[in-house]
Amino acid sequence: MTRVVVESLNLEAQGVARPLDESGVPGKVVFIDDALPGEDVEFQSYKIKSKFELAKLTHLYKSSPSRITPQCPSFKECGGCSMQHLDPRAQLAMKQRVLEDNLRYLGRIKPEVLLRPISGPAWEYRYRGRLSIFKIPKGRVLVGFHQKKGSRITDMLSCDILPKHVSDLLPRWRDLIGQISISGKLAQLEFAIGEGDAVGSLKTVFVLRHLEPLNKNDQQLIKNFAEIHRVDIWLQPEGLDSAYPFAPPTSQLCYRLPEFDIEMPFKPTDFTQVNHQVNRVLVSKAIRLLDPKPEDRVLDLFCGIGNFTLPLARRCAKVYGIEGSDSLTKRAKDNAIHNQLGDRVDFACANLFEVTPQIIQSWGQASKWLIDPPRDGAMALATAMAEIVKSGNQDQLACLPSRIVYVSCNPATLARDVGILTAQAGYRLKAAGVVNMFPHTSHIESIAVFER
Repeated sequence: MTRVVVESLNLEAQGVARPLDESGVPGKVVFIDDALPGEDVEFQSYKIKSKFELAKLTHLYKSSPSRITPQCPSFKECGGCSMQHLDPRAQLAMKQRVLEDNLRYLGRIKPEVLLRPISGPAWEYRYRGRLSIFKIPKGRVLVGFHQKKGSRITDMLSCDILPKHVSDLLPRWRDLIGQISISGKLAQLEFAIGEGDAVGSLKTVFVLRHLEPLNKNDQQLIKNFAEIHRVDIWLQPEGLDSAYPFAPPTSQLCYRLPEFDIEMPFKPTDFTQVNHQVNRVLVSKAIRLLDPKPEDRVLDLFCGIGNFTLPLARRCAKVYGIEGSDSLTKRAKDNAIHNQLGDRVDFACANLFEVTPQIIQSWGQASKWLIDPPRDGAMALATAMAEIVKSGNQDQLACLPSRIVYVSCNPATLARDVGILTAQAGYRLKAAGVVNMFPHTSHIESIAVFER
């Protein structure tokens, strides 16, 4: 057992400390589960490496004023949340600090303005997720998130980050799956929530992944469950593209962006933002920061199903959306037609991780870009832009935007790309701030604004 004062938090919400050796010199770094900055703790290491150790907190001598009692009884073991023991205001401050540190140390830059954090409800916010299923041999069924350590499933009967009606169904799903003949061959249960026809109403779809065919009795049990609990159930016998509506045989989800008069249909297996309420604020904020004019042509890169594309089309002359997935590109085209915006948007499917100056030139002139990449970021895009600036090719330079809004889900790759855009491509980092899309987790979304 070793006693130490915790210095900070890492991205996994572990306390970071450097115990002193016998001569008073700080030793290697130790990451302590559930410890908070400023706390005087005792820890025991459970994994020792040459450069760091992983440890569990064994005794708390002095607690942080930001420490609170976790609301969820499964918090200590469930991997769904990592920060319920930290006051939500302190969580947000920590995420802002992580973003600033990444920009400073990886991007070698400080934004001219720190944007006010975007946040929403701390509970019942998760409108999309994937739960794992495990049938204990000759025992009960578990339905839940993976545990924090290892691949086991958390034995959970409720979850406070899920909407209450989804949380309340967790024990019901355990009962149903236990009755299905191939309960040991059911791999996962996804859920997605959309908006209903009535104001404030919700519609919920579950997608059940089964590795073997369901018999007629199994199918009837599932149909009865859907009817009793007023949910839709899709079946997925193979990959994502194999998912189809089963009970009832037709099913549609959508979310709305009222500020832009947009209704966005989507499939439960499509990528959509987990937190619909924060997404509304994020879309509004991103478009205000981009400041499109009625005469502008705008590019939306990594556009998905059109989450930013279609609202942008309400504000400018033309939007060109580019997405790497064929299925999402088709969904975006359908959504444009659904919102009567087919004449104001164009979409293309292309690999944005392989971008050259020539490809950027082929996109044509657009005064403003919105970039919303996955966790890997947009390094190829930023590098190609830097190559254009270095070459001085006037035709290609004319295709670079005067303003960029970059929405990121990984502060490290954002900082890397910021470094390229500011040091090599001639852009200034005008502003940056965090978006608390996932309260109680260490996941950090952010938004950044660039100008040439």
